[in-house]
Amino acid sequence: MTTHDVVRPVGERPRAATRSTRPERLWGAEDVASFLCVPLRTIYQWRYTKYGPRGRRVGRYLRYDPAEVRAWFEGLDDTERG
Repeated sequence: MTTHDVVRPVGERPRAATRSTRPERLWGAEDVASFLCVPLRTIYQWRYTKYGPRGRRVGRYLRYDPAEVRAWFEGLDDTERG
């Protein structure tokens, strides 16, 4: 046995890296408003006018992919950022 071998009880499988395999939690409108430092009402107005990051309905809930929100923000030019 080398110094790099790991001893496990019989039948126990190696644990997968759950942090990298588990997707990031989806954000609600409140999370997006907090991330962008804007009022919650602004997020709903943007959605009504088809501006802002793309949101999706999951049943009656509005959810955002955090990566898409960040990409949308990074895609704004300096005049839009304020």
